[in-house]
Amino acid sequence: MSQDANGSTTAAALASDGTRNGDALANLLQEHRKFAPTPEFTANAVVGAAEYKEAAADRPAFWAKQARELLTWSQDFTQALDWSEPPFAKWFVGGEVNAAYNALDRHVENGLGDRVAIHFEGEPGDTRSYTYAQLTDEVKRCANAFESLGVAKGDRVAVYLPMIPEAVITLLACARIGAVHSVVFGGFSADALRSRIDDAEAKLVVTADGTYRRGKPSPLKAAVDQALTAPGHTVENVVVVKRNGQDVDWHEGRDQRWEDTVGAASGEHTAVGHDSEHPLFILYTSGTTGKPKGILHTTGGYLTQTAYTHKAVFDLHPETDVFWCTADVGWVTGHSYVAYAPLVNGATQVMYEGTPDSPHQGRWWEIVEKYKVSILYTAPTAIRTFMKWGKDIPAKYDLSSIRVLGSVGEPINPEAWMWYREVIGSNAGKNGEKKAHPAPIVDTWWQTETGAHMIAPLPGVTATKPGSAQVPLPGIAIDVVDEAGESVPDGHGGYLVVREPWPAMLRGIWGDPERFKETYWSRFEGMYFAGDGAKKDEDGDIWLLGRVDDVMNISGHRLSTTEIESALVSHPWVAEAAVVGASDETTGQAVVAFVILRESAPSGQDSGDDVVTTLRNHVGKEIGPIAKPKHILVVPELPKTRSGKIMRRLLKDVAEGREAGDATTLSDPTIMAQIAESLKK
Repeated sequence: MSQDANGSTTAAALASDGTRNGDALANLLQEHRKFAPTPEFTANAVVGAAEYKEAAADRPAFWAKQARELLTWSQDFTQALDWSEPPFAKWFVGGEVNAAYNALDRHVENGLGDRVAIHFEGEPGDTRSYTYAQLTDEVKRCANAFESLGVAKGDRVAVYLPMIPEAVITLLACARIGAVHSVVFGGFSADALRSRIDDAEAKLVVTADGTYRRGKPSPLKAAVDQALTAPGHTVENVVVVKRNGQDVDWHEGRDQRWEDTVGAASGEHTAVGHDSEHPLFILYTSGTTGKPKGILHTTGGYLTQTAYTHKAVFDLHPETDVFWCTADVGWVTGHSYVAYAPLVNGATQVMYEGTPDSPHQGRWWEIVEKYKVSILYTAPTAIRTFMKWGKDIPAKYDLSSIRVLGSVGEPINPEAWMWYREVIGSNAGKNGEKKAHPAPIVDTWWQTETGAHMIAPLPGVTATKPGSAQVPLPGIAIDVVDEAGESVPDGHGGYLVVREPWPAMLRGIWGDPERFKETYWSRFEGMYFAGDGAKKDEDGDIWLLGRVDDVMNISGHRLSTTEIESALVSHPWVAEAAVVGASDETTGQAVVAFVILRESAPSGQDSGDDVVTTLRNHVGKEIGPIAKPKHILVVPELPKTRSGKIMRRLLKDVAEGREAGDATTLSDPTIMAQIAESLKK
C-alpha cells in the first residue's frame, strides 16, 4: 500500500489474484482523498444540502419550482411531467416559453442591459464585448434576417461556424423564431456536413469564410460548397459571416453576406412563446459509421435543467462571476453552457476562438488574468496537456480570480484532478504564493443525450474526491446496476442507468423513434442506458469507468480502460495515457498502453526498457497484477478528435497489427503516421 502527503491510500484493496469477482465491471482503483468545502464557501453557496431532500420528496414538483423560478413563461404550464407513454416524456405541459427572450430581452427589461454578456477573444488577438442590450439587438436583427429568407417556425437551420459570437447569435435567433438549429462542428468534413443537412432537411446554412487555427487561416465555406455540390438537398440559402477575409467561391442567388442580411435588418422583433415541447435543436452524435443519430432536444425542460445546473454546480453569482466554458459550440457542452444557460442566468462569459497554444502555451491563463475569470470549465484532455507543458507556465499569470473549477467530457484521472487543484486552483497570483483554500473542483457527468449535468458535486455541500463525479444532482435518479438491472452494492461496479425521467432528456432521435427506443431503452427495462460503466465506492459515490465498449475482458475479468489509464497518469513520468484491449491467445485480451512521457522521464537509447518495466510495476502496485499492461508503447502524441476524445479504435488497430482505420475526424490526421514511425524506432 502507498500513501500520499495527505495520508490517503491509493493502492487497491483486492482479492488474492488482484481482482474483485462477480461484478459486471471490476472495481479496482481506490481513491480516499477528500476535500471538504470551507465554511465560508458553504455559507455563501447558492445551493445547499436541503435541496437534495426537497427534490427526492417529489422530483416533478421540484423541477416545476425551478422552471418557474429560473424562467419567464408567456403561458404557465398545467402539468410538470407527462410520463404516460414512456420513453417519450413531456415536461411542463401546456406551458409556452421563448428561449431567446429568457436569455436576453428580460434581462434588458430588468435593467441589466449594460451588463456584459460575452467577452469574445479571437485567436489573432482581436476582441469584442457585447452587453445584454447589444446582444439582444443583434439577435433581433438576425431573427428578422432569417425570416426574410423564408425561415419559419419548425424549419431546420444548419450551423457550421467557428467559436465566434455570431454562432451564439445564430442559435438564439433560431430559438427566437422557433426554427430548429442543427450545429455541425467546424472540424467535420463536407460529407459529414451533407449527411446532417440531408437528415434534418435543412433550409438554411449559416457559415463563415473561415476561422483561425494555430495562427493560420482555416477555410470553412469551401466545405459547405462541396457539401452542396450534388443535387437533391433542401438548402435554399447560405449566409456567410466574414471572419478571416479569405476569398470564397460565390453562388449568386443562394449565398448571402451576413453583413448585408443581418446588418441591414430591423432591430425590432417581438419574441412569442413556443410550446414547452417545441423542438429547440438537433445535435448529431459524431459516430464514424452508419447514419448519424440526430439527438432531439425541446425547449422548456432543457432550459430549466441547464439553467439550474449551471447555477447550482458552479455556484453562480451572476452579478460578480465571469464564467468561461472552453467547449466549442459544435458540441453539446457549447450548447448548454455557452449558448443557453449562462445567458438565461444573466451571467458574463468569455468565448475564445483558438487553441490553448496559440500564439503561446500560456494563452488560456493570459485570458483568465485579463478578464478575471472566476469559473473555468474545461476537459481533462486540456488539463493533461497543461500538465505535460509544466506548471511553470500558469505560474507566470495571476489566476487568483478563479474560485470554481469544472471538468467535462470524460472521466478525469485523480492525478490530473490534483494537478488542476494544486496548480490552477491554488494560484494566488503573487510571486508563486498559494491560496489558503484552493478552488473546489466540480467533475460533471452528462451526455449529448441528457442535455445537462446529471452527476456532479455541489461545491458548497460535497467533500470532493479526485476523479469522481460523486452524486446525482437534486432531482436526478441515477443508479449503477448489474447484468440483471439490479442495484450493485457499494464497493462494486456495473452499468450506469437513469431510473426516472429528467427535464433536459432527449426526446428522441430525429425521424426515428424506434431507433431511440432500441438504442437507449432496450438494455434494461424502464431505465435509460447510454453505454457507460461506473462503480460505487464504499461511500456510495459514483466513479465513471468510460464506455462499456472500451471495457477489456482479461482472463474473464472485465476491466475498465479508465482505471488503468488513471494508474499510469499517477506516475510522475507520465503526462497522458490511453489503454486498449488487444486480442491475446492466452488471456482473451491483453492490456496495451500508449503513453506520452513528461520531460522529467528518463530519456536516451537505453531508457525504454526501464520506463516500461517501471510503469508496468506501478500499475501492478496501484491496481493489481491482473491489470499490468502486456505492452507499453511510448508515443509522441495520442489520436484525438477536435473535441479532445481519444480515438481508442485507431490505437486498437495498431495494437493488433492492423493498418489504422479512418483518421479524418482527428484534430491532427498525421498523428497515426507519427505513432507508426515512433514504434518502428
